[in-house]
Amino acid sequence: MIEKSLFEKIVDREISAEIVYEDNLSLAFKDISPQAPKHLLIIPKKRYNRIAEVPESEKSLLGHLLIVAAKVAMDAGIEDSGYRVIINNGKDGGESIPHLHLHVVGGRPLSWPPG
Repeated sequence: MIEKSLFEKIVDREISAEIVYEDNLSLAFKDISPQAPKHLLIIPKKRYNRIAEVPESEKSLLGHLLIVAAKVAMDAGIEDSGYRVIINNGKDGGESIPHLHLHVVGGRPLSWPPG
C-alpha cells in the first residue's frame, strides 16, 4: 500500500491546517513555512504526484485549481497588488511533496527570475 502524502493526511483531517477554502475537488490552506506575507497552497483532493500525471480525462481539474487560485488570492487581499501561482515539478523544480499542489504567493514584490 502506498503511504499517504502529507496533503492526503490534511484532506483526511489527520493533520491540521489553516484551511481557507474547500470544495468537492480541492482544498486550500496557509503554508506552514511561508515565503511571502501571503502564501497559500491549493491541492486536488485526489492525489496526483505531479502535473504530468493528471490524465487527459481530468484536464478540467487543472482549470478548476487555477480558478480556485484566483479566488483565494482575492480572499487574501492580493488580487489587486499581484501574486504568483507556482507549480513545482520534480527535484530540480523545487518539489518537496509528491502531491500536485499550487502555491499562491503575494503580499510583497516578487523578483524575477525566481530561485
